[in-house]
Amino acid sequence: MRAVRLLAVAGFLTILAAPAAASNGDLVVGLTLDGVVDPFEASYITGQIDDAETAGASAVLITIDTPGGLDSSMRDIIQSILNSPVPVVCYVAPEGARAASAGAFILLSCDVAVMAPGTNVGAASPVGVSGVVERRKVLNDAVAYIRSLAERSDRNPDWAERAVRDAASASAEEALDLGVIDLIATSPEDLLERVDGRTVEKDGESVALETAGVEVETREMGLGTSILHHLLTPNFAFLFFFLGLGLIVVEFLHPGISVAAILGILSLAVSFAALGMLPVQLIGVVLLVAAVGFFLVELHNPGISIAGVAGLIALVAGGSLLFDPSFPGVRVSPWVILPVAAAMALFFVFVVPAALRARRLPVTTDTDRLIGVEGLTTSPLTPEGTAQIASELWSVESVSRPTEKGERVRVVAVEGLRLKVEPIGEAHDEERSLEHLGGGQ
Repeated sequence: MRAVRLLAVAGFLTILAAPAAASNGDLVVGLTLDGVVDPFEASYITGQIDDAETAGASAVLITIDTPGGLDSSMRDIIQSILNSPVPVVCYVAPEGARAASAGAFILLSCDVAVMAPGTNVGAASPVGVSGVVERRKVLNDAVAYIRSLAERSDRNPDWAERAVRDAASASAEEALDLGVIDLIATSPEDLLERVDGRTVEKDGESVALETAGVEVETREMGLGTSILHHLLTPNFAFLFFFLGLGLIVVEFLHPGISVAAILGILSLAVSFAALGMLPVQLIGVVLLVAAVGFFLVELHNPGISIAGVAGLIALVAGGSLLFDPSFPGVRVSPWVILPVAAAMALFFVFVVPAALRARRLPVTTDTDRLIGVEGLTTSPLTPEGTAQIASELWSVESVSRPTEKGERVRVVAVEGLRLKVEPIGEAHDEERSLEHLGGGQ
């Protein structure tokens, strides 16, 4: 009997141990950190890292290509990486990719840091919508943070500090020579083969990576979240800024809370949110604001005047200088700037003048259609009275002589709800007049 119980306990323990055995081996969770580091990206990365342990993954592989982003989102991702019981490998790829600004912090926090040939890392100075390095307190905090990450992973803390203080950047080969990364890999498969057997520290214990020949299960961001994430790019930030401007101008031309005003405010909000996550230059912002001012002046004198030309020049220059050129790949494309400038020119040459002309047109109402219509008086006009016109009873006023009841009149003008009429015939018998009015009914 005792032997049976022992067998039962052994079988139960075997069942419990089965998931643990599955966690040792055959899955690497693949994630992508692409574009601006924002709350959408942070939620996706942190959620998938948390799920990796439940899925029994042997490692998490994050492929990085980012110009940087929000400090708060960056710290959420780093905290998730540092506290993950599953080893996290970061890979800057493909060729031409970069781990700039917040991306450099994230790369240095990973258990294994890898770069593909032709990539770069660095330029990690804290930036904001002001376009300049923020207060010394913020700078010193960023320096202390990146040094702690580098020291924790036994990487070069002095270079990490230069990446923040001096916006230093390094190619993959330079980063490897400087001790900033652990190795260079030409592909994800090459990476998994080369990190296999490497030991990393997790929760105070050494964990050996088992990644050779392991399948990578790529997990993408949800469709809705992905759309919102990809709207926060330099090109979209610029486009939303001027879309918002155009809609606000439309609201200015036709006052009153409308769909144009609401969409304009939302577009500007999205634009400012994106600008707040990117390395914006102050001169670019000033030029774009100046362009707005010139265009508002142009509204008072539509038709491409000096103000309109100055606005277009400021728009093109502002778009070109909006982002710091020291951050690779972070710029507004000329193929976005020039069409926007052309659209704004056409808008002020054709749309605005037409809208202003429409505002100056005399107000017309449905009663204007009554001018020239004939009817019959239903009371004497001395000179005021009533008349049956267009099957309705109206208050009328004779503009010439007094008239009798039943006399034929014609509408010559409309003043509010009163018609101005003139007599055009002799008096008729009332019954005959009503028969005539009824159209033989």
